[in-house]
Amino acid sequence: VQLVESGGQAGGSLRLSCARSAYTYSSNCLGWFRQAPGKEREGVAAVYRGGSGTFYAGSVKGRFTISQDNATNTVYLQMNSLKPEDTAMYYCAADSFPPTVRRSDYVLRPSEYKNWGQGTQVTVS
Repeated sequence: VQLVESGGQAGGSLRLSCARSAYTYSSNCLGWFRQAPGKEREGVAAVYRGGSGTFYAGSVKGRFTISQDNATNTVYLQMNSLKPEDTAMYYCAADSFPPTVRRSDYVLRPSEYKNWGQGTQVTVS
């Protein structure tokens, strides 16, 4: 069972949610990624379970916030001040890393994640 995302589209703010399945409960790192047409998938934000560390891509820092609700096993991406260049398919993903890993270039690297949701389209115009 894969991660499931839900959300819509807006010109200002949008919140994406991703309900983790039991298949991924053991993962200690949750990430949001996006892929625009003709571009490679890129990391947007990631968080270690329990909030012990959050990481953001420079392009979204200060505008996007990743959070989690451990009671419902849900991870959120609050997106504010949306820009047209934020238009992309957004994916959530989960995997396990050594908790000592604190490099954003590592936890925001799509190839490090094995468990992916199906994606949700965000269009900003």
